[in-house]
Amino acid sequence: MNRFSSMRLVVVALCAPMPLAAQGVSFTRAQADHGQGVYARDCASCHGAQLTDGNATPVAGAAFAAKWSSPTRSLDELFTLIRTKMPSGKLAGSLTSGDYLAVTAYLLERNGMAVGTTPLTSNRAVLTKSRLAAVAGTTSSTTPWNVKSIVADYQEGTRGRTPKGMGPTQAELLAAEENSRDWLTHTHDLAGTRYSPLAQVNTTNVSRLRVACSFQVGEPGGFQTGPVVYNGTMFITTGWSTMAIDAATCRPKWRHDWKHALGGNPTYRGVAIKDGRVVRGTADGYLLALDASDGELLWSRKIAEVNIGERITMPPLIYGDLIYIAPAVSENAIRGWIGAYRLDNGERVWRFNIVPAPGEPGSETWKFPAGFPVGGGGVWTPLSIDTRRGLLHVAATNPAPDFPSAARGGTNLYTNSALALDLKSGKLVWYDQMVPLDEHDWDLTQVAPLYRANVDGRERDLMATAGKDGMLRVVDRETRKRLFATPVTTIENADVAVTNKGTRACPGVLGGVEWNGPAYDPGANVLVTPAVDWCYTFFLADTIRFVPGDNYLGGTVKADSASQGWVTAVDASTGNVRWRYRSPRPVVGAVTATAGGLMFAGELTGD
Repeated sequence: MNRFSSMRLVVVALCAPMPLAAQGVSFTRAQADHGQGVYARDCASCHGAQLTDGNATPVAGAAFAAKWSSPTRSLDELFTLIRTKMPSGKLAGSLTSGDYLAVTAYLLERNGMAVGTTPLTSNRAVLTKSRLAAVAGTTSSTTPWNVKSIVADYQEGTRGRTPKGMGPTQAELLAAEENSRDWLTHTHDLAGTRYSPLAQVNTTNVSRLRVACSFQVGEPGGFQTGPVVYNGTMFITTGWSTMAIDAATCRPKWRHDWKHALGGNPTYRGVAIKDGRVVRGTADGYLLALDASDGELLWSRKIAEVNIGERITMPPLIYGDLIYIAPAVSENAIRGWIGAYRLDNGERVWRFNIVPAPGEPGSETWKFPAGFPVGGGGVWTPLSIDTRRGLLHVAATNPAPDFPSAARGGTNLYTNSALALDLKSGKLVWYDQMVPLDEHDWDLTQVAPLYRANVDGRERDLMATAGKDGMLRVVDRETRKRLFATPVTTIENADVAVTNKGTRACPGVLGGVEWNGPAYDPGANVLVTPAVDWCYTFFLADTIRFVPGDNYLGGTVKADSASQGWVTAVDASTGNVRWRYRSPRPVVGAVTATAGGLMFAGELTGD
C-alpha cells in the first residue's frame, strides 16, 4: 500500500535451494513453466527475481524449507496462503486457480522438488494429506520461528558505554514544544504535537519553496522513518541501518549497520536521542544505543523474542534515564507488552503486560477455549508523555486472531486501548479501550497530541487518539471522559458482524489512521489528521488455525479496487470538522503544523 523505494546497484549471489521431497505431492513441467511467468509478472516485484532478494519474505531457501517442511503443516496451508494473500494488497486473490496452482508448482521446483507427471490439484482433501519434507541433512529445524541470534544477548562497544556526543539534555527535551530549531522526538516533542513554532515560511511565501537537497538511503523497500534533528544533524533509519546526515546539505556523517539474523528489509520507524546517544530497536529483538557523534555502538541488548514472533518496529521514547519501547506484530499472536530500559546499559526496569498473564487484572476478559492461543496487543506507533502527571501513554493494538471476536470471548483487555502508565513503575493508572470486540483489525495507533484547550469556558488537559477504525477521539486527561469522536475517513458497516460469506466494511485492514497521527496547531486550536480511505470485504474462516509464523487472522480479506486519502481538520475543543482535503491515494505520510499558518503533508502521488 505504501512503499517508498530508493534505487541501488545490487549484486546477488545465487544460492542453491534447500531440497524438498514430496509426500503425496506432484506437479508437472507445464505447471512449473507457467508458474515461472506468473511469478515474474505478479510476485517478483516483492519477493525478488531470485525468490530471496526482494523486500518481502523469501520464498526459497533454508527458512522457507524449515517453515513448510514441518510435519504439522500441509500443502493445503501453503496453497491457501498463496491463493488468498497474493499478490499483496488490493490484488490478493485476483488470479485464476490455474495461475495459483502454477506459481505454487514453480515455488516447489525452485525449492528443489522434482517435477512429476501428475498435475498439482486444488482439491483440498488431497492437499491436506500432502506433506513437504526437507531432504535429510539440509536443514536443522522444522520450527518456523527458529532464529538463532548471531550476536550475544548483551554486548558493549569497543570504546565502552560512554558517548563522545552531547545532548539533547533532559531540559532540552522538556522544552521541545517551544524549540523552533530542532525536532527532538519522532513527533517533535514529548507531548507529540507534530507542531513547529517556525513562522518564516508562511502563506505569503510558501509557493517559493524548492528542494534544497536529497539523500538516498541505499536500500530498497519501505521507508517509514520519522526523522529526528538535533544541532543540524538529522537521524534516520531503515530496517537494519541507522544514519546521520547534515540536515541542511544532506551530506552523510555516519552510518551504522546492524548484524542481524533475519532476512529481508523490515520496517523501522525511527530513533530516540538523549545525552549523546541514539537509541533504536531491531526486527530481531535488540535494543541498541549508538554514539550520536560517529555512530559507534555503545551497547546492544536482546529484549524481545523473535522466535515467538516479537519484532520491534516502533520509534522508542526517552525520558530521564529510561527508554520506553515495545514489540509489534499482533498477527503473530505475541502477548504484547511495553517495557522501560536503562539508557546507560539497556537493563530492564519494568514491563507491563498488555495481554495480561493468567491471574493478572484483565486476564478475566480473555475466555479462549483450552488450547486456543491468546495474543495481540503489539505496539508499532509513537508514545507520548504527560510530564506533569508522570504518565506514559501507549497505543495498544488489536487482539489475535483478528476477526472472530466471538471465538476470542470477552473484551480482550488491554488491546485497542489507550494506556496511561506510571513512568517510573509501569503501573497502570488508567485506560480507555477504544475498539472493544474488534472484528476488523482496527488497531489503536495514536495517543497524541497531548494538548490544553478551552472547552465550555474552561481550560482542560486533553489527549487526541486515533486508529485504523478511522475515528479521531479526544479524551479529558483529568476526568478520563471522552470529549468527542469524529470520523476522519469513510465509515461503513462498522457494527455489522463479519461472516463466512463476507462482510464489506470501511475502513479495511489498511485503512483509517496508520503510523502517522494528528498534528495540533495551538494558534488555530485545530487537530489535523491524515487518513486512509480503503474499504475491504472481511471473511471469517470455517476453522481457526494458529500456525506459528503466519498471520493469525481467523479469516481472510479482499480489498476494494479503489482507494483514496483524506487530511481532515477538526476543532480541537468541539470535534467539528473545519475543512477536509481529498487525496487521490491513501495519506500515510506525516502531517506537520507550523506557526506560519501552514499544514504540511506528504502524498503517495509524490507531492
